[in-house]
Amino acid sequence: MSLNAIDVSNIFKSYDSLKAVDGLSFSVTAGSCFGLLGPNGAGKSTIMKILYGKASRDKNKDSAINVLGFDPSTDELSIKYLSGVVPQDNNLDEELNVEQNLLVFSKFYGMAASKAIPRINELLDLLELNEKRRVRIKELSGGMKRRLVIARALLNNPKLLFLDEPTTGLDPQVRHAIWDKLRFLKKQGMTILITTHYMEEAFQICDQLAILDKGKKVIEGNPQNLVNSMIEPYVLEIHSRSAYEKIKEFITGKSIRVDLQEENALCYAQTAQELQTLAAVLQAGECFLRQANLEDLFLRTTGRALNEHQ
Repeated sequence: MSLNAIDVSNIFKSYDSLKAVDGLSFSVTAGSCFGLLGPNGAGKSTIMKILYGKASRDKNKDSAINVLGFDPSTDELSIKYLSGVVPQDNNLDEELNVEQNLLVFSKFYGMAASKAIPRINELLDLLELNEKRRVRIKELSGGMKRRLVIARALLNNPKLLFLDEPTTGLDPQVRHAIWDKLRFLKKQGMTILITTHYMEEAFQICDQLAILDKGKKVIEGNPQNLVNSMIEPYVLEIHSRSAYEKIKEFITGKSIRVDLQEENALCYAQTAQELQTLAAVLQAGECFLRQANLEDLFLRTTGRALNEHQ
């Protein structure tokens, strides 16, 4: 039996002249969290929809998808029965309350009330919504709605959880609370596939990730390992071009990589000392020295320019 919950091989998806997914391949180990990162239009949501059967892939004899032992093009319902989906939109019934939304959804899985109600109680406790069970959806905050959509996706105790930008627009407290719930679910053995624009989110909860750009996979691996191996450890953020002009002459001949932008500059180096020398030339507030992170790697691999979909 495969150790992977998902295997994707050479998948394409075109809309007229646009290739939304272009020869994409990756695998997700069972019980792990795998992240799909990329700019808008990179193909993240498209491949997610293909995996749970909401969209079809282009016909290609060399392509293959295995999700929990099934191909979504022929066994969509089998995959849906074993998985939970958190879409980008909070598609809840605004006229019903929290508990009623979950009860209605439980019927899609053929759950008897004797099983559905205890499961709903368990999920309301897990997502900290118990006190809101009788509250109508229109009266909930954005964070509460998002947690309810996650609770709904967990009703059938799925083996695989699809999360399409689950924390977009939420405040940091709610975001961290959701991360804690996802870590708990992963410890219980659940496999998670997530798309996100938040680099910290991907770094915090993903065991592996793939960065996509224009439908293609640019890079794949463990977030920490990718940052360690592909980007210099330290960064000096210089907040204006005039400040950069002050230190430009001190960079010549040194092993410092400069990412020059319209208004500011980023200087990357192997040691903090090299950058501290530059910072000493500048005034307080003109620069900021920090460790490199996943966002630095993301911008290096996908570029800084906005594409036509952003």
